[in-house]
Amino acid sequence: MNPARSLLSLTASFSRLAVRPQAAFASSSRSTVSSIPFASKEMRGFASSSRCEATIQQVLRGARKSSKRKSTVPLLDNCFQKKAVCAKVYTTKPRKPNSAVRKVARVKLSNGSMTTAYIPGEGHNLQEHSVVLVRGGGAKDLPGVRYKIIRGALDLNGVAGRISARSKFGGESSSKSSVYVREGAILISLSLCTVKKAKK
Repeated sequence: MNPARSLLSLTASFSRLAVRPQAAFASSSRSTVSSIPFASKEMRGFASSSRCEATIQQVLRGARKSSKRKSTVPLLDNCFQKKAVCAKVYTTKPRKPNSAVRKVARVKLSNGSMTTAYIPGEGHNLQEHSVVLVRGGGAKDLPGVRYKIIRGALDLNGVAGRISARSKFGGESSSKSSVYVREGAILISLSLCTVKKAKK
C-alpha cells in the first residue's frame, strides 16, 4: 500500500469532518434576536407542509369537516312555524338606548318548549290560554326574544287600520274596508256598502 496515497485520503477525510467556526455571541446585554442563527423571518424550522395546510394529525382529527351553521331558532325544530299556547302576556322594556313598552308573551310550543315571543303591531287581543302561531325572528332590542307571533293567524287578530305592509300584520285589504273619495280639499271615507247604496 502506498503510504502517500493513504496519507492523502486521511487528510481528505479529516477535512470533510472539519466544522466551520461560528461567530461567538456578543457578550454584552445589548445583543439582539437577529444575531441568533435561524431567527430571521425567512428561516423556518423543519415542516412537512406549508403554514396554511392542515397536518396529517389534524386531518385525522377531522380538520376538514365543514362545520354546520348554528340555528338562531332551535326550538322550531327546522319548521317554519309552530303552534303555541300563551302562558303569560305582559310588557317589557327594551335595552339602551331605546325606550318603549314592548308587548311580549310567554308561550309553550307544540313540542313542549317554553319561550318568549314578541307581539308585533299596535294593540292585540291576546290573553292567557290563547292559541297562536310562532315564527322565527325576534326583536333586536329585547335580549333573549328570538321569536315572533304571527298577526292574523289563529286567536291573534290583525292590526286594524293598517295601510302599509298589511301582509306582515294581518291587515284587511283597503277595498274591503273603505273607499276614499276626494271632494274638494276634504277626504271622506265611505264604507263599501254605503257606496253601493249610493249607486242604486
